[in-house]
Amino acid sequence: MNPNHFCYLLLAVAATGSLFLPHPLVTWFLLASMLTLIIYGVDKMAARKAWYRVPESTLLIFGFVGGWPGAILGQQIFRHKTQKQPFKTWFIISVIVNIVVLVMLYRSYPW
Repeated sequence: MNPNHFCYLLLAVAATGSLFLPHPLVTWFLLASMLTLIIYGVDKMAARKAWYRVPESTLLIFGFVGGWPGAILGQQIFRHKTQKQPFKTWFIISVIVNIVVLVMLYRSYPW
């Protein structure tokens, strides 16, 4: 199985699993962040060993769908994707868009 496809399979499993647990949005962010952190570590190792890499688009998508806290942590721990442009710019934009969407959902959700 293609490692990129495996990443998306894990993301789908995390999304499905979070639906069946209490506080699905919080659970989703935790699972997506942990998965994104792991993917950053695996991609850094693959870069060092000249293995198949995770595409930057996949890293951006994982950050955009809620894994950005894990991505930020992974960038700092593994020193991965911290300087590369335009990746860095797109990553910052995806984080801002994700936060804006979360704020809009929070405001529209009837408590």
